[in-house]
Amino acid sequence: MGTDAAVLDAASESFAVWLAPRLADGRYFGLMAEGAGVIVGGVGLSLYDWPPGPLHPAGGSRALVSNVFVEPAYRGRGIASELMVRAEAELKQRGVAYATLIASEAGRPVYEKLAWKATNEMAKALR
Repeated sequence: MGTDAAVLDAASESFAVWLAPRLADGRYFGLMAEGAGVIVGGVGLSLYDWPPGPLHPAGGSRALVSNVFVEPAYRGRGIASELMVRAEAELKQRGVAYATLIASEAGRPVYEKLAWKATNEMAKALR
């Protein structure tokens, strides 16, 4: 998405601190795609509690799909779509009824082909 390297560097230490307990207890996990013996793509998945509501009346856990990435040389081969299909299957296996993601312009067509829908969520930085 074109984020400045200095901004990414500043966030990496905080992210590592945030990530460690979630990896340990399974609230964060991911899937990787391999091609020619190297990792060419991946997706991160975060689980969190969510109260019951109209979109998932039984409540339970919700998932956030993040960091969907495919190396530029491997794009256009269906790798992102396959990662998403497998991510959805893993989430369903773990009992997740509802998932969200933040789509880049480049990623939006991939997600739309897999029946992901735009929602009315909004956001605001509070710091």
